[in-house]
Amino acid sequence: MTQELLDRARELLRQHPVVDGHNDLPWTLREQVTYDLDQRDIARDQSAHTHTDIPRLRAGGVGAQFWSVYVATGLTGDSAVSACLEQIDVVRRLAARYPDDLRLAYTAREMEEARAAGRIASLMGAEGGHSIDNSLATLRALYQLGVRYMTLTHNDSLAWADSATDEPRADGLSRFGEEVVREMNRLGMLVDLSHVAASTMRDALRVSAAPVLFSHSSARAVCPHPRNIPDDVLARLPENGGVAMVTFVPKFLSTAAGDWWKQATADLAERGLSLFGTDPASVAARRAYEETNPAPPVTVATAADHLDHMREVAGIDHLGLGGDYDGMPFGPTGLEDVAGYPNLVAELLDRRWSEADLAKLTWQNAVRVLGAAEEVARGLQAERGPSIATFAQLDG
Repeated sequence: MTQELLDRARELLRQHPVVDGHNDLPWTLREQVTYDLDQRDIARDQSAHTHTDIPRLRAGGVGAQFWSVYVATGLTGDSAVSACLEQIDVVRRLAARYPDDLRLAYTAREMEEARAAGRIASLMGAEGGHSIDNSLATLRALYQLGVRYMTLTHNDSLAWADSATDEPRADGLSRFGEEVVREMNRLGMLVDLSHVAASTMRDALRVSAAPVLFSHSSARAVCPHPRNIPDDVLARLPENGGVAMVTFVPKFLSTAAGDWWKQATADLAERGLSLFGTDPASVAARRAYEETNPAPPVTVATAADHLDHMREVAGIDHLGLGGDYDGMPFGPTGLEDVAGYPNLVAELLDRRWSEADLAKLTWQNAVRVLGAAEEVARGLQAERGPSIATFAQLDG
């Protein structure tokens, strides 16, 4: 990678910064410091603890961040709802603590206004439909608090939506699951199809009146992991208007990396530790495992291979970036943290991507899809009021 390419990449990102579709810093703050922001002052370098801080967001050319207000699937019912509210609270506290750098944004217009003011637009996405506890009223409350997308499932299937990494329970979307999608359309909340089964993707595309989102998913044709997007689904994005945001999780980019992750996960689990754990024991064990069992190489070029394929199938108007930083133990070489985006843009420039196409990838597509969801919502709200359907009524 030449210095000339990196300089061009940084200049492009000054004009068209990255909208990152998914960052799990809020959950990392919960696990590491129980939301004590004094212990993780992200105005300063936190590279010893996280993938994310403000200096590295600036270095990476990030102009808007969808912060994931994720809830682990081990939390259910009221506990899941409360945990989601705590995640929303910490995003709001971050924006209040760092007003010179972060600005809450709820609309496409506010994303543009934040960028014009030199702030990083901060949006929220709820990761996992278990966070609404089968309640459309709770879904509406999350929207009122600023949540602008919801990932229909996380790693576990719900009674109304199937996950990519669990046994099916609903054969895609159940009747209540379809009603969730319709209510999200009416609100203007983006339907996020990362994590869901291919059957759920196809059902959501059939039901949704608004463009959908994949906040952090890559191409299944390049790496056949169930978390990735099949080509037939990618090919439907132009008709739907949606955006697929490539993610950098190594096991979603490379089959060899996925095999290594399985082995590493099993090794640490035998000792009661987690590959994803941020506690000192898990981190030390992972590093020790890596020293004796080096991970297969996954690089900026590997991520670019996915983008090349996704552009060929879906078209440039339907691509974005969703790193999943602080939601994975480590990223690819060159994309180790949020400062790495210039490396990816430089790689794509080297592959003869035009600056106009890169502007769509980094900024324009994501802003457009949120604006399109808002436009659909205005029309639907003129036609109907809030849904009061229940899971018991539709699926009981």
